Amino acid sequence: MSNLIKVATVSDLEPGEFKHVVADKVSAVLFNVNGTYYAIDAKCSHRGGDLFEGELDGACIVCPLHGARFDVRTGVKERGKPDQNIASYDVHIEGENILISTI
Repeated sequence: MSNLIKVATVSDLEPGEFKHVVADKVSAVLFNVNGTYYAIDAKCSHRGGDLFEGELDGACIVCPLHGARFDVRTGVKERGKPDQNIASYDVHIEGENILISTI
C-alpha cells in the first residue's frame, strides 16, 4: 500500500519549473514538464549532487556537479548503467494538491 504525502499545489509550479520537496524521509525533486508532474530522488547517483540545484533541459535534469543527465519521468541516467539510475516516485493530483507516493 502506498503512502501518499502532499508536497505542493498545482499553482506552486509553472511548466518548466521544479522544486525540492520532502515527504516522510524522502528528499525528492518535483517537476512540472509541460503540465505533467514528476518526482525523482534529489541526489545524483554519481557524486551526490543536489539535483534541485541543477538545470532542467526538456525532460532531463542536469546535475550541477558534473553534468550527469537524468530523465525526470523515470529517474534513468542517460548513458549510464542501471545501478546509476535514481528512484522515481508516483505523483498523484487530487484537486489542487500534488501528492507523491513514498513507497
